[in-house]
Amino acid sequence: QVQLVESGGGSVQAGGSLRLSCAASGSIFSINNMDWYRQAPGNERELVAGITSGGSTRYADSVKGRFTISRDNAKKTVYLQMNSLQPEDTGVYYCNVEIITRESESDYLNQDYWGQGTRVTVSS
Repeated sequence: QVQLVESGGGSVQAGGSLRLSCAASGSIFSINNMDWYRQAPGNERELVAGITSGGSTRYADSVKGRFTISRDNAKKTVYLQMNSLQPEDTGVYYCNVEIITRESESDYLNQDYWGQGTRVTVSS
């Protein structure tokens, strides 16, 4: 069974910083893409940043230059360093991780898993 546990959310003033973490655990064979999404009140969930197994990164235009995604493969953890936070960054942040599990000697399953969400509130 695979589990994702997020941490690091909180309340900050505009201009502040937060670091989110998302740790995967369980019977994991390998991990591919690791992404961060956010959902603001009344809005759809949107991709904030992503990182491939090879370390290539991508960012939403709204966070480029302010947010940095990274991963520690040994710890099965993805991070999101958020600097220069603005009120429009407020929302619930979710990690989404593509995980491969070994179902049998020759059978592997590739699935996306979501974290439980961590709330980020930025006040002006």
